[in-house]
Amino acid sequence: MSIIKDFIYDNNLQWQASYSDETEKYPYGYRGSLVITPGKVLSADKQLPPKATATQVILTAKSGHIDFLACELETLDFFEPFVERYKEVLSPEGLYIIFVTDLDADGKLEYEGLTFYMFALDESSVWNELLDHADLSKGDLKKLNAAEKIDTVCDEIKSTTLRISEKSYDEIKALQSAEGKLLFGAV
Repeated sequence: MSIIKDFIYDNNLQWQASYSDETEKYPYGYRGSLVITPGKVLSADKQLPPKATATQVILTAKSGHIDFLACELETLDFFEPFVERYKEVLSPEGLYIIFVTDLDADGKLEYEGLTFYMFALDESSVWNELLDHADLSKGDLKKLNAAEKIDTVCDEIKSTTLRISEKSYDEIKALQSAEGKLLFGAV
């Protein structure tokens, strides 16, 4: 069993996982959401939904650290609690791409010795954005199973140069919008 999978499941951090197993190339791959701030525990077998989650998570791990992680944060306000919750399984060598819905511009930053690529996310999804950055099309992945899709996107994005300007955390915080994500269609 993977150290990262144990960390996620032992701490009840999995949320709506669509994939949580080894892949052909990585001892552990995960797609789904991860809990940042758990919901209130009402009883021994009942708990409210999480107050904060990292959604659309795609991650891979080879050892005791997450090697690759891409996710969406609904607000930049979730970033510090996210790092606090997961820092023991993050590594300075990891590739961490975070799409933030209330961010108005992109930036690469170092925070607590870890490097994060922060991108504004308006109407797209993490998956579609990763495909764009990796220069892949949905057709490239059409015949692959879930594990092969994770491997392919992870490997391609790792070999891509993410052209993004370096910013301090304070500069990133200054780019936070008060508006957040606009919803389209029926609500």
